Amino acid sequence: MSQGLKQQELISKAEDVADQVLRHSKHFLPHVARLCLISTFLEDGIRMWFQWHEQRDYIDATWGCGWFLAVVFVLFNLIGQLGGCIMVLSRQKVPIACGLLFSIIGVQTIAYSILWDVKFLMRNLALAGGIILLLAESKAEGKSLFAGLPSLGENTSKTYLQLSGRILLVLMFLTLLRFEFSVLNVIQNLVGTVLMVLIAIGYKTKLSALVLVTWLTILNFYFNAWWNIPDYKPMRDFLKYDFFQTFSVVGGLLLVVALGPGGVSMDEHKKKW
Repeated sequence: MSQGLKQQELISKAEDVADQVLRHSKHFLPHVARLCLISTFLEDGIRMWFQWHEQRDYIDATWGCGWFLAVVFVLFNLIGQLGGCIMVLSRQKVPIACGLLFSIIGVQTIAYSILWDVKFLMRNLALAGGIILLLAESKAEGKSLFAGLPSLGENTSKTYLQLSGRILLVLMFLTLLRFEFSVLNVIQNLVGTVLMVLIAIGYKTKLSALVLVTWLTILNFYFNAWWNIPDYKPMRDFLKYDFFQTFSVVGGLLLVVALGPGGVSMDEHKKKW
């Protein structure tokens, strides 16, 4: 019994620390979250500019679509990603920006044959979860502009957007699970799985998301240190891709921290008990 009380006391203290962090960061946390979330699109858009010819030739060679359609593909990715990022960061027409970024994810999933690679597919779905949370945040901002007016439909759609975004985000951690047997891997998998389940069901959500943000950030800098790889090695681009995709999911988790879990969560139902 005393052991259970000690655990509850420890969790309560951790939640108090998390609340203090949130109180001190509430003015800049959403901005940091949005910047992290769009970082993979920003990096990829810039890469499209500097690797224009390579990307065009790759699409042409893979799909045999011809020079013109390959150029259209690269141009769409370049303008769509950089334009969407600018709109998100400036808070202008965010739903349209989210639509643009969704279409980028869809087009790239097909063009780069990600559909048949489970690991990359789950990462793209996690990225889509982050964009869904951006959409939920824009709905929350829209609601605050019309405070006092009935908005049951808006609340419902925002709630389910938060739920689906939350569930999709945790798919990212599935791609980081390691099945080689060692004490470190077992601990990493166990901690990650517990946090993943807690966020998915919306229990102790803000604390769980903050811990997972820290965990993912450490793993990201450790496993995806692309700056240590020479420019001429292809591995540099792969690690850079993984690095910024993980940072985008970190941004989505920070949005979970800033927005809360939403109505469909254990945290919300606990308030009614």
